[in-house]
Amino acid sequence: MTIHAPSDTTSFEACLRLFERYPLAITLHRADAGSLSMVLSSRASGPAGFYVLTQARDDLFVIRSWNRHDGVDQAVRPGEPVPAAIRQVIRASMPLPHDGALLGWVTDSQVTALLAVRCRPPERWDDTVLVPDIQVMPMAGTGELLHWPSFTVSPLDDGRFWEYVEWGQIVDIGPLIIQSAGRVFWVPSPDRRSARHGYIVVMGNLPAGEYWLPAGVYTDHWTLREGIEPPSAGQLLALPGAVDLADRLR
Repeated sequence: MTIHAPSDTTSFEACLRLFERYPLAITLHRADAGSLSMVLSSRASGPAGFYVLTQARDDLFVIRSWNRHDGVDQAVRPGEPVPAAIRQVIRASMPLPHDGALLGWVTDSQVTALLAVRCRPPERWDDTVLVPDIQVMPMAGTGELLHWPSFTVSPLDDGRFWEYVEWGQIVDIGPLIIQSAGRVFWVPSPDRRSARHGYIVVMGNLPAGEYWLPAGVYTDHWTLREGIEPPSAGQLLALPGAVDLADRLR
């Protein structure tokens, strides 16, 4: 994916265009003077990997490597040149949905899989570095070939991610969950080694205009591939740590 910036577009203008075109990728940092940021995935020529692009002020962007030890920390200002490698990262990277976003894969107006986005950058120099991840969580009982996304195994490697959003095949279900408080829950995995994984329990069908989210249990696709059926909704909600997703997404 590329933002297709004309050759005479400056790096600063290219950054502006990213923030204008991909609002679902933007994180607002209220504690940091209201700055905005997004995570970029670079697969093009030049330095591959993940980067954090921050709009620090109206006249200043800063692009940093995901892993602070990798050393990229480049200011981008109007009219000022940047190194060619950094210019390539800005122009030819794919923005990722913001950390904590919960998206739905829509098949025939029905959400058949949830996409849980995790891309919170390390905040301190000595933080453990976890790479960005989009976990695909189909609804238990759905057929793999007919109802799962084609990119289920490696969502970040599919360059058409934002095309699916434009086509309405990927939708942001956060607003639907927020207005349905007490009906959608996150249940962490009992296996503490799988801290980033768990289950999403939807209690009752939730309609949302052009699509609907069916009641059911949604879990990691690898679990379903192995033929392991998740516990029932009632059993999951009885486990410790279950939280109302509406509270988490607000």
